[in-house]
Amino acid sequence: MPLAVPPAPYRRLDEGYPASVMDSPVPPLPTGPGPRRRDRHGRGMRGPVAPPQVPLSTSRAAAFGDLVQDSVERLERRWPQLAEVDFLVLDVPPAGGDDSDGWGSESVPLGGMIAATSAHPARIVIYRRPVEIRTKSRDERAMFVHEIVVEQVAELLGLAPESVDPRYGDGEADG
Repeated sequence: MPLAVPPAPYRRLDEGYPASVMDSPVPPLPTGPGPRRRDRHGRGMRGPVAPPQVPLSTSRAAAFGDLVQDSVERLERRWPQLAEVDFLVLDVPPAGGDDSDGWGSESVPLGGMIAATSAHPARIVIYRRPVEIRTKSRDERAMFVHEIVVEQVAELLGLAPESVDPRYGDGEADG
């Protein structure tokens, strides 16, 4: 009985492939656009939990930076010279092994001011984690951040906080 010819989609293993492919112990990589992700249970590919414009996808650090930026923009309208000041947000203050920073183990700074030198402009630093620990809601945090920024700007300018922002201490966070 003569050998039956296999149907068209099937090929014999030794015909139609280059020798380099047949001799390689590793199967060739799939040629597709990027890495292939698994869809084990047929429910579709995984995607983001929330779209980027939803506040859920904003990190706490980014939200805190936005609060500081809002406060700075509010003050820059009244004090244009603040455009030359660098405002920084750090997670925690540096460890105060000795009392060279001026804060002991009983109090943690919420912000700080570094005067300008010939090498760099004046800097105001706000520490995120100590502020977050002391506040419960976003509105309370916004008000507290604004008070800290006003206090540090007042120290930088050599003025009273009430003269930097007349609403300082009133309990209003919005501009």
